[in-house]
Amino acid sequence: MAKFTKASSTVTLCAVANFINAADRVIMPIAIIQMSTQFKWDLHSQGWILSSFAIGYMSSMLIGGGAAKGYSGKNTLTLAVSMWSLSTFITPYFGHSLNFLIFLRVILGFGEGLGLPTIFHIFAHTIPLEERSRAFGYLVAMGSVGQTVAALVCPHLPWQWMFYIFGSFGFVWVVFWSMFYREVRGPFEEEEFVQPPKVPNSTARWFEFIGHWPLWSIYVAHFSMNWSNYIIMQWLPTYMARNLSAETHDIMFTALPYMMNSVVGVVAGHFADALINHKWTVLSVRRLMTSVGLLGPGIFLLLFGFVSNLPLAVLFVSLSMGLSACNSSGQLSNHADVAPNHAGITFAISNTLATIPGIMCGPLTAELVTQSHGRWFPVFIIAAGVNFVGAVVYQSQSAASQVL
Repeated sequence: MAKFTKASSTVTLCAVANFINAADRVIMPIAIIQMSTQFKWDLHSQGWILSSFAIGYMSSMLIGGGAAKGYSGKNTLTLAVSMWSLSTFITPYFGHSLNFLIFLRVILGFGEGLGLPTIFHIFAHTIPLEERSRAFGYLVAMGSVGQTVAALVCPHLPWQWMFYIFGSFGFVWVVFWSMFYREVRGPFEEEEFVQPPKVPNSTARWFEFIGHWPLWSIYVAHFSMNWSNYIIMQWLPTYMARNLSAETHDIMFTALPYMMNSVVGVVAGHFADALINHKWTVLSVRRLMTSVGLLGPGIFLLLFGFVSNLPLAVLFVSLSMGLSACNSSGQLSNHADVAPNHAGITFAISNTLATIPGIMCGPLTAELVTQSHGRWFPVFIIAAGVNFVGAVVYQSQSAASQVL
């Protein structure tokens, strides 16, 4: 089993990778406003372009978890970042072709799908239990920072340059990763390794990954979180432009939900670790943070759908995305608790299932809005309902003891 260098440098490098991951993911929802005008795409075409990312993302989840465990975390993450950065960088060359554009979006999703399972595998074997909540908090927060930067910068650029600039970031990261990240196999120094799990279980049959209710509680909570997050990520710029009469410069306010997500993610991580250090059980902390991360966003997403005032709408959607970050210290951290030897694989399964909303939200949202004669409230009602169900399932079925 591979052991890596000091935990802080591992978190830093992986968090920067997630910054680029998240930034590249939100370029298209912003660029599509200019592109749909230029290329005359209707709402359904836009929906398929936005959702095609999730098809590739889902298809590579299990590959990422397995490759990190059985081959090399360093090489897998290098491949992932190179793939999604290249597909981003060359997108402007194929923007005129709907089919080629969808294909590149699938490749983008495939590359990004390799990334997080690899990082989860690395964290499970590198980060001590008492530091995990904030490690995952920083990881998720840097993703939000990436989304924030993209949302602030992209509305002021021609759509082609959105892809050129952010695509190039990944190439630079690969150079630094190759130069400064050291993967250690075999003997390693005492201070560079986290004690292995108390219950060794290096092998598990595939049916065990779907045969435990604590794992299913994580899978359901992750699915629920992503349902509302994908709607915001894919459709918020379009909703603001078409329904809230936002001007081009107003689209930069889509950065505020990601800024809120970033801040809350870090604060929630430190708060969760402090509770554990003050003798709260790990399970009670995971359940508390997941409840806040699902119920809160559901409530504020409903309020968001009620208002027509742009500043108030931005406030509500920012609170929704902010509270969602509490999941990083809840169900997202729970993988390393219940399956410390297989966290990369369990996250891959979880994220595969949680990518289904990403595939559905594009065409389903387009159909609901079209059939509702331009009204979006049914979209937000469904999203909130899914969040509430996920919170109930996690509260009743989750665990913090090792099952794999």
